[in-house]
Amino acid sequence: MDDHLEAALRALSWNSATPGSVLLRLLKLDHRDVRRIITSRAGLPPEVVDAILADPDPRLRQDFADSAAADSAQRARLVDDPSPMVVLALAIGPTPYRLPVEPLPDWAYERLLKHPDERISCETVVSHLVPTRLLAGLADHPHRVFRTAACRAWEELPHATRELLLRDDDLEVRQAAAVQVCREDADRTAWLVESLGNSWHVDRVLRTGRLSRAFAERMVAEPNPVSVAANPSLPPDLVRQLAVHPHPRIRLVVSARPELTETERAAIDYTVEPEARLDPLDWVWDAREDVDVLRRCATSAHIWLRRSAAVCPALPPDMVELLARDEDFAVRLLLCEFHPEPPPELLLDLYLHGTHRAVAMLIANPRFPSEGMAARFLDSPDPDRRRLAVRDPALTPEDLDRLTREGPRGPAAVDPRLPQARIRELLADPDMVGSVAGNPALPVEDMHRLLDAAGVPA
Repeated sequence: MDDHLEAALRALSWNSATPGSVLLRLLKLDHRDVRRIITSRAGLPPEVVDAILADPDPRLRQDFADSAAADSAQRARLVDDPSPMVVLALAIGPTPYRLPVEPLPDWAYERLLKHPDERISCETVVSHLVPTRLLAGLADHPHRVFRTAACRAWEELPHATRELLLRDDDLEVRQAAAVQVCREDADRTAWLVESLGNSWHVDRVLRTGRLSRAFAERMVAEPNPVSVAANPSLPPDLVRQLAVHPHPRIRLVVSARPELTETERAAIDYTVEPEARLDPLDWVWDAREDVDVLRRCATSAHIWLRRSAAVCPALPPDMVELLARDEDFAVRLLLCEFHPEPPPELLLDLYLHGTHRAVAMLIANPRFPSEGMAARFLDSPDPDRRRLAVRDPALTPEDLDRLTREGPRGPAAVDPRLPQARIRELLADPDMVGSVAGNPALPVEDMHRLLDAAGVPA
């Protein structure tokens, strides 16, 4: 099979209009990418799902188990798959970047939690997709990993069960339980810091756990007390001591504490580099539904507070407009990435002028502007700007025909408004068949002809 025809088959596998009859033929190909793409599609026809689940290649079934787009009830049918690797993939679940995943039905998790293969049951219980209501009943499980997971359902556990977990024979279980109460328990905060050693959990405990005076003084005296500098229970005099600490990161953390006024923040010698990676502040995220807190952060002179406000979906419209004009590029980018209603012109501006690799993904945002793009960019000398013209609902079929000749050819070739005559012409162009095969307006008979040409069984 030549490369052009292979590209066409790959395009058919992701074409949104490819019917089940074509997908079933594509599944007969010994082509890993094509088969994987099909498993990642949303809304697969039932007959295609049946074919995937019955396929003898466990890799295909494993890909379906790991599909974030697949219907969770259909994925759950793999719970008794003969391949342990397929069931293990189902237990771990999909992990798409910044996208929600629909959990499996409760009955599937209950079966996986009781699976005889310990790898599978343990991977299930540590999965973030398992509802806490299913974890609450595991507090007396003989395996420590299950009792540790039960601590994630802390708010649903009765008092007596919590006390048992806090006194569990296993150290890791006691630690997991103590993490749930250390915000109010200074003794357990100190115990956790001592017992966790070099674990990454120590940072969270020092940032959030209640501190006794003696323990706070001891932590502040450490060479790099960056975590404790954010702790809300740190005494005011120790906060003032860290505000003049020689380490710039510690001064920065102190400057972003919630109790400080704008004047007090400005008095601290801190800097935020434009490229600095700053996670959202805990106290801002905890108050992400509090409009008053979000307004205070959005109007702050402190970049870290404004960046933290930008990731909160409840940010009110007037503050969205304010941050859309922010001088800090990261504030504007975070607003576009996380707010449900970023200003369309801001999306366009960052896409056109931003240098960060993330701006290329902004075009997928449903609020990215479409109307008027043809008038603005159709005659641009820049092919990347002409590409935006294809988004315009007012773009004519004649304009699309022109773009398939002048460029950008690929985006124009997959547009369903392209005249059928031009679609057929492009099918005969080896350089374009890999694009036009992804056009939803491609007739089904032409899809089958491409499969015939590749020698795919009918």
